[in-house]
Amino acid sequence: MTAFNPLHQFLDDSARVRPEHPAVDEPESGVITYRDLAKLSDQLRDRLHYLGVRRGDRVGMYLRKSIDAVAAIFGILKTGAAYVPIDPNAPVSRGVYILSNCSIKAVIIEQRFEEKFRAEWPPETPMPAFILLEETGGGKFLQKALDEAQEKAPAPAAATAVSAPDDLAYILYTSGSTGLPKGVMLSHRNATSFVNWCSDTFAPNADDRFSSHAPFHFDLSILDIYLAIKHAGTLVLISEETGKAPAQLAPLLAEKKISVWYSTPSILSFLMQYGKLEKYDCSALRSVFFAGEVFPVKHLRALKNLLPQPRYFNLYGPTETNVCTWYEIPATIPEERNTPYPIGKSCAHVQCKVVDEQGQEVPAGQEGELVVTGEGVMQGYWNLPERTAQSFLAEHTGRRWYKTGDIVVEHAEEGYIYVSRRDRMVKKRGYRVELGEIEAGLYKHPAIREAAVIALSDETNGVRVKAFLSCKDGKRPSLIELKGFCAENLPSYMVPDLFMFLETLPKTSTDKIDYQRLKTTAA
Repeated sequence: MTAFNPLHQFLDDSARVRPEHPAVDEPESGVITYRDLAKLSDQLRDRLHYLGVRRGDRVGMYLRKSIDAVAAIFGILKTGAAYVPIDPNAPVSRGVYILSNCSIKAVIIEQRFEEKFRAEWPPETPMPAFILLEETGGGKFLQKALDEAQEKAPAPAAATAVSAPDDLAYILYTSGSTGLPKGVMLSHRNATSFVNWCSDTFAPNADDRFSSHAPFHFDLSILDIYLAIKHAGTLVLISEETGKAPAQLAPLLAEKKISVWYSTPSILSFLMQYGKLEKYDCSALRSVFFAGEVFPVKHLRALKNLLPQPRYFNLYGPTETNVCTWYEIPATIPEERNTPYPIGKSCAHVQCKVVDEQGQEVPAGQEGELVVTGEGVMQGYWNLPERTAQSFLAEHTGRRWYKTGDIVVEHAEEGYIYVSRRDRMVKKRGYRVELGEIEAGLYKHPAIREAAVIALSDETNGVRVKAFLSCKDGKRPSLIELKGFCAENLPSYMVPDLFMFLETLPKTSTDKIDYQRLKTTAA
């Protein structure tokens, strides 16, 4: 039986094998080797231990994506604590809620957030210990903060924790239905089972250069960070500003010789449409992973035409499971295909099945909710036992299946085909309407760049459907043309009642369509 290694062991193992190899490349701020990254994380481990952080504690990260933040992740893990990353661009009140909610012992934070952080911190909750960085970039600021702290109060060397498989590794907070974020608790076993599956399936190597497009509070970052570090490759950090600017992203892809890319489809769509990829040498790229939302086929086809050499993979799974199914896109996408590709078959470290509303498994070919069990599935939501219990289907054997809320159909050859979100089904004029199907129909229009559809309550008509659209080159079709197009491509009961054009559709911090903001816009 293979011995279990926690996440932080990946770094120390790679530092022994390739000490001088670039571990993290932060454009415009520098590169750090494996030896230096391991050393910096050890210094942080010692300081956190001196501040009282122990195995089982939580430590907040209020940092911009940087070498400093990567070192912070591994330093926290080496104490046996779990890291809790915060979106530095979200309101401070949200960050404070998250970190106070999970009772952090310490926080590694940039000085620009400190004053508001302290002011917002709830007085009834003990204030965490602070490690203050002037700013972030290249690891220099974390090093400086630790050196200054060491001069004032030397922290003795502490042993790296031997974390057990079910010890918490990190907590990722996602939007909650109550309006308050909920903390998804992921263990070392959850993460390493996924990373090991990626290793077995995609065969990365030490010469690979991995994009780090996702923010660290988004679960896509788990593949980026740990797969790169496990294989002693190089993690190329992409700032939020560059990550959303196709004209900067395309040359970076070429200049940094990125070989493994992972992001949401919307980013790849923008890169394809506005990155002028044909101008750059992206021949190093060999694997493109996408996840988080449906990839419109016309955009995927266009991207593959521009970059035909990599293999493309659709990875599916909510934060609670990370990736639980996968599907490799065929080398050629037929011109006549306009339906999205399947989410595929179960990853080897989890098991999936499709159940009806009573929790009974349904035959292949019949719609139902996808549920997941296995090593990749979260422990639960932080301090929300009732919500956790509601999110699982429990068998008499004690096995728990996480209820994804996604409606799928199982196909014998292609695996699972995504149909809809349970919460995006509405009834209109007696018909069951899947809002995603309307979006797919709108995407067939050659002028449509982005489409998002919401349902509005209407006292007279019950439900009205509103479509938000952004168009290529700002060329909007007329309302008459759009209605006629919809009538040709959708059943009459699915044709949107209202249309609104926006320059671009709003996105969440994880680059998905922000439906909550659209609902506010529609109000």
